[in-house]
Amino acid sequence: MKVKVLLILLIGLLLHYSCSNSPQKPAGSPAAADSPEHYGSGYSSPESENDFPVNYFSPVEIADLFQKIGVPFSTEYLASPIDPRTLTTSFDKAVTLGILCADLGYMNMYEMTGSFPDLIASIKTLAEDLGVSQFFDFDAITRLSFNKSNMDSLLFLSLTSYSQADHYLRENDLGHLSVLMMTGVWLEGQYLTVKVFEKYSDPKLKDRIGEQKLFLNHLIETIKNYCGKDTQFERLCSDLRKLNDSYTDVRISYTRGEPVATKKGKGLAIQQTETSNVEMSQEQLARIMEASAGLRNNLIKKN
Repeated sequence: MKVKVLLILLIGLLLHYSCSNSPQKPAGSPAAADSPEHYGSGYSSPESENDFPVNYFSPVEIADLFQKIGVPFSTEYLASPIDPRTLTTSFDKAVTLGILCADLGYMNMYEMTGSFPDLIASIKTLAEDLGVSQFFDFDAITRLSFNKSNMDSLLFLSLTSYSQADHYLRENDLGHLSVLMMTGVWLEGQYLTVKVFEKYSDPKLKDRIGEQKLFLNHLIETIKNYCGKDTQFERLCSDLRKLNDSYTDVRISYTRGEPVATKKGKGLAIQQTETSNVEMSQEQLARIMEASAGLRNNLIKKN
């Protein structure tokens, strides 16, 4: 059972998308889990609410899983440092903003804040360049991020900030930037999982990689509206489709478990549990890992 936890800024972006309108998954039905009908009618286009009716495994959750299986922190997986001044297009800035926020979530889960000020500075610069910095209280984000006991407050602040920024971008015909930030966060989380799996072949990590087939399908549906916008979008759309092709024969099924009651305020919240089964060969996994790492590396602009 996944625990949706958020540490900072745009990591809330993907939880904002993925936690809305999530349908019930039919128990033990691989075909239903992989078919378009499985996603239900909750999907909205970028011109509406950008809600994804699938569960997304965020970089923070990924880092939490790394810790549970004994994976140590490593800077070799990270995209930072990236000098925002080297980025000349809004495309590069939006994607990089998402990537850096994913890295920041990973770092904070391990309480590795050595380069934290530089990372926040880069994020702030990119947000300013994209015209959304007014929606983020960077002083509060910095203060809250140093104490895990403030996670709920940081969650609220991050989700509120992103929601305002997303609304602003869509209202000003800049929804493509919001989609690019989302792509950066997701792709960096995928990359972290792939690189860790290369050294620590835990089956839980393999399942997480396989399960991303569902989210990738929705990402492609969302971004296709912008594929003809410019050459950078054309290349990204092409690369995402190639990555999706590597998932073609991956099958996912779900088995519903017993509901779990948890205390929430003065009452109880009932949460449905489920387990997933991913059918994926080693050859399929290798293709997915290669395509994921290649796409991420192609998008990064390093000093």
